[in-house]
Amino acid sequence: MSTSKSISIVIPVRNEAGYIAAQLQRLQAYRSRGHELIVIDGGSLDDTVQLTTDLVDSCESGESGESGRSRQMNQGAASARGDVLLFLHADTELPEDADGLIIEALAEQGSRWGWFDVRLSNSGLPYRMVGGMMNLRSRLTSVCTGDQALFVERALFEELGGFPALELMEDIALSKALRRATKAEARPARPDGVAVTSSRRWEQNGLLTTILLMWKLRLLYFFGMKPSNLVRMYYPRHD
Repeated sequence: MSTSKSISIVIPVRNEAGYIAAQLQRLQAYRSRGHELIVIDGGSLDDTVQLTTDLVDSCESGESGESGRSRQMNQGAASARGDVLLFLHADTELPEDADGLIIEALAEQGSRWGWFDVRLSNSGLPYRMVGGMMNLRSRLTSVCTGDQALFVERALFEELGGFPALELMEDIALSKALRRATKAEARPARPDGVAVTSSRRWEQNGLLTTILLMWKLRLLYFFGMKPSNLVRMYYPRHD
């Protein structure tokens, strides 16, 4: 599927040697169609950086630590050349021909940003339900998470100053800023196709435990707790 706009795919990574090579191999088709792959490493201690060799247009060193992800993505966006920025996690797989789907959705739906519906890689019923609830929540609130492959026109992203420098919830904060900036326009675009994100977080820490933790963090963030405090509750469970 040909596209008239170029896309820069920005992937923040830290210790993703188990996922990054397969992810980048899948994305080579986009490079062949003129799109750009940018990896920003946050201080990996494994072979993540070495595994990106010859598979990306740029691999840069960003701020170390989990809490530097918003800065990593801003760094990648600053060096991007594409008309559209796509922020992708190392363990989230795009649907086939995602570039065409994105450009088509932006044009046909009259929007300037959006995301994909998502499902978890574990096909069990409880995991399908989690994915369904994530999609429903995003549709009702016009707020998405990083697992859903957020994309945005670069001009709009730059107009808003990029991701806020938060240790956690940077994806939610940017979604809310985009929602406010475009409320007089069309709703966020939701292309055809579904992204598949790894269910490792739920499998390693327990499905119910992870769900309750995520809702707790969101509720505390809603009531004003600083992300610098939330991050200490979140990342120790996932290191």
